[in-house]
Amino acid sequence: MKKTILLAGIAVTVIFSACKKTNEEFKTAAISDYAPLIVGKYITYQLDSLIFANNVIPKDTVISYQVKHVVEDSITDNLGRKAFTIRRYIRKKVSDAWVPDNTFTAINTGHSYEFIENNLRFLKLEEPIRNDFSWKGNSYIDTYSDDPNIKYYDDWDYTYDSLNTPLQLGTITVDSTLKVAERDQIDGNPNDPNAVIYVIDFSVSNYGRGIGLVYHRFLHQEYQNPNGSYGYKTGYGVTLTMIDHN
Repeated sequence: MKKTILLAGIAVTVIFSACKKTNEEFKTAAISDYAPLIVGKYITYQLDSLIFANNVIPKDTVISYQVKHVVEDSITDNLGRKAFTIRRYIRKKVSDAWVPDNTFTAINTGHSYEFIENNLRFLKLEEPIRNDFSWKGNSYIDTYSDDPNIKYYDDWDYTYDSLNTPLQLGTITVDSTLKVAERDQIDGNPNDPNAVIYVIDFSVSNYGRGIGLVYHRFLHQEYQNPNGSYGYKTGYGVTLTMIDHN
């Protein structure tokens, strides 16, 4: 009997220890680890903007800028939550002065990271932060509104991938990053020269631990060739690559 009780006690101890270890690992990453919101914090990016060729320009063109995202102030949003104002500055080359050109709002709700851009609210991060966890990142966006330009945001599944992996960005090595696969969908066949229509949607973000967003690539492209003579592409592409931060 004593032996049975002893074995049972060992089993309980092992189970308790395993649960404790699992809980500790489960709580190692928080929203603030990958999206620190501190007034005065900044990240500078190389911004490459893709413009599609139609009858205005002869070929697809990439225009490059530098942009700086600066956390400038803490505010209270319309739901009474603490939020932060992030101002974006832009310049064409290093010798140019920074010019403010947009303002975003970011909120750490304690279990998610909301980012408001051009009146669109994105759920950029969501807890628990672990590989393969998925959520509807665009669920706050009314994709059935009267604005046809946002319908492609409908029903995106954001999924964590490659947690705690290094990432090389030019000469910068980010030791620990988190990848968020946001969209990778193609309707139609872009490789078919006789294609009448196709749509490409791709979006991915990488967050550096203790830094924030370090890389983002986005592409939305729609191609139509209804009469078989001249196709027309709409949409845009953006790539953000971190080049500096504090």
